Amino acid sequence: MNEQAYWEAVQNRDSAYDNVFVYAVKTTGIFCRPTCPSRRPFRENVAFFDTPDDAQNAGYRPCERCHPTQDAIPDPHLPLITEICRYLETEHERIPTLDELGEKFNMSPYHLQRVFKRLVGISPRQYADSYRQGRLKSALKNGATATDAVYDAGYNTSSQVYEQTHQLLGMTPIHYRNGADNMTITYAIVPCSLGYILVAMTAGGVCKIALGDSEGELGADLHMEFPRATMTRDDEKLTSAVHQLLAYLDGEQASLALPLDIIATSFQRRVWEILRQIPYGETRSYDEVAVMLGQPTASRAVARACATNPVALAIPCHRVVRKNGDLAGYRWGINRKRIILQTEHDYIATGGE
Repeated sequence: MNEQAYWEAVQNRDSAYDNVFVYAVKTTGIFCRPTCPSRRPFRENVAFFDTPDDAQNAGYRPCERCHPTQDAIPDPHLPLITEICRYLETEHERIPTLDELGEKFNMSPYHLQRVFKRLVGISPRQYADSYRQGRLKSALKNGATATDAVYDAGYNTSSQVYEQTHQLLGMTPIHYRNGADNMTITYAIVPCSLGYILVAMTAGGVCKIALGDSEGELGADLHMEFPRATMTRDDEKLTSAVHQLLAYLDGEQASLALPLDIIATSFQRRVWEILRQIPYGETRSYDEVAVMLGQPTASRAVARACATNPVALAIPCHRVVRKNGDLAGYRWGINRKRIILQTEHDYIATGGE
């Protein structure tokens, strides 16, 4: 528990820490959430607790102004932001600008952007674009031509899509419509200190890294994930990537330099980017990652994003643990997670020797 950070959050009434901790005032016997509008207490009279239950078990009563035992206090802007979301989900010839949204919903563009991003986690333009992407993908899957799908989804020019194909689809619209049945994936499976490791690559980069107990298990899982791709096993061709990963697992290097070619939702991308910022040898809790994300109540969604990480080690989801420090589930086995973290700890402790 970082009490200095918690105290600063209380002083600033920082909403990012709501549902992360509560503070109790010894002189009143009451506990509050960090954003409580009540008068700030003196530091020496404050105690911090991870949960409201912990505070109540210590004999404190919940504040009747900030209601810290409730999951969340409804934001007064929530109904309006919900209305804006519904509006952005409808089809438009182009994505409405902030000025246009501000005029329609009687709100200054700056304030609208700030409140929308605080409640939704992304900007209005990013939100609208995610629905535009969804319409594009749906049309392509339903057999529409690439040109019709692009314009029906609300893109002004086809170049807008082709310039962003990796971000939107991971491939060109025509390739996506055809089910990626012409994609070529080269993979390798080799023994490692944790059993076996699989590395799979497209022309764009690594699309899968997995740990398992046998070559057959890993190979079958790869074919199940990419059923229409052309698979070629070539352990020698992927020697560079394999050597990096084996050295990492053996505690001989602390970083990986592998290009990635993975498809993700906007939320997954944001979570995975934060995971890659966690320093080698350190861990963060799901709640802490949610706070770093700007969505402190999204710890369960963070856990799901960790569980769906397709590239073990390259995106270090093993560095996310429970609030009390215990290890949570790991897609490739909890014991492997424990060993990887111990290897990182030993590497730091010995100065990388």
